[in-house]
Amino acid sequence: MTLRRQALELLLLPDADEKARLARSLSTSAEAPVGAQEAIEEPAGVPGRAERPPLVPPARLKARSAATREGRAALLHAVAHIERNAIDLALDAVWRFPGLPDRYYRDWLQVAREEALHFMLVRDHLATLGHAYGDLPAHDGLWEMAAKTRGDLLARMALVPRTLEARGLDASPPMQAKLLAAGDTAAAAILDVILRDEIGHVAIGNHWYRWLCAQRRLDPIATYAQLASHYGAPRLRPPFNEEARRQAGFSEEEIARLAQPDRDPGRR
Repeated sequence: MTLRRQALELLLLPDADEKARLARSLSTSAEAPVGAQEAIEEPAGVPGRAERPPLVPPARLKARSAATREGRAALLHAVAHIERNAIDLALDAVWRFPGLPDRYYRDWLQVAREEALHFMLVRDHLATLGHAYGDLPAHDGLWEMAAKTRGDLLARMALVPRTLEARGLDASPPMQAKLLAAGDTAAAAILDVILRDEIGHVAIGNHWYRWLCAQRRLDPIATYAQLASHYGAPRLRPPFNEEARRQAGFSEEEIARLAQPDRDPGRR
């Protein structure tokens, strides 16, 4: 089975634990056949979903203090759900878009492997707080943007890794501070691992976004503004982890524009 078909097979699995376990075993070796030119018809049930956690609108998720055990459990459950979605996003990027260089597919398979590790680390720590993944409600904002951009790889690269996942770079330091203040050093250490790897994941998104822009002879900054407006990407709000964004490949002009969102017309 080609790597792209393996990715689709895993994407269809409803059980998050099984998906993460199998994603960790995905091969990214040069010998494994990719099937880059193969046209694959989308089956029903993408992505696979279990009954739990229940999915609700973001406004129905109550903010809780990380100073309490239950509050930390809610925070880490949200992180686990993000990481589970991130596995799906990486797998979907592999199977959905044909005709790209083999490196593209191997890059996103490696991302899927690392997102699976993140999910497992957070899931296991959540158990020490008396909860399992699925115990609490969650929202599906990450996948909603994936669905919107299913027909345009350029938009997918612009608005998922470079926008929604890059928000994780900004959110990590204040989240770590809350966990450390509560004395949960183990959870803070897990976020160190996630932040380190997510810088690389956003960098992969940046690389392929710019590669596609070059292929289509598009200006990356102007094109990003157009895509963000067209697909209704959320307005990014401070604080920004500028150093992590630099490491992930954002230019100084892009970082400067974060503080001047009105330069990008049409943003919500």
